[in-house]
Amino acid sequence: QVQLVESGGGLVQAGGSQILSCTATGRPFTDYAMGWFRQAPGKERSVVATINWSGRRTYYVSSVNGRFAISRDNAKNTVYLQMNSLKPEDTAVYYCAAASTSDPTQYNYWGQGTQVTVSS
Repeated sequence: QVQLVESGGGLVQAGGSQILSCTATGRPFTDYAMGWFRQAPGKERSVVATINWSGRRTYYVSSVNGRFAISRDNAKNTVYLQMNSLKPEDTAVYYCAAASTSDPTQYNYWGQGTQVTVSS
């Protein structure tokens, strides 16, 4: 199993930037694809971005494409989400998650979440 702890988040003005970090402990970090998800009040949790074990393949939901960047440092067991040009609609609790490379579509491990609030 893997344990995930997010950091970063907080209050930022629209147009600003913020970086989220998620550090993993437990099994080897390269055993997992990683993803960032978010859940806004009254909405379901949804994917924001994902990255494969090597970092060579990424995916972004269309609403953040070109503004957010996911990356990982396998030496530090950490995945990042750089968020630029933030909008009020990006306000949500952000979660990092891990999916075993044997089934990278199933995110079975989750962090506790970190609040990102974008003020207009």
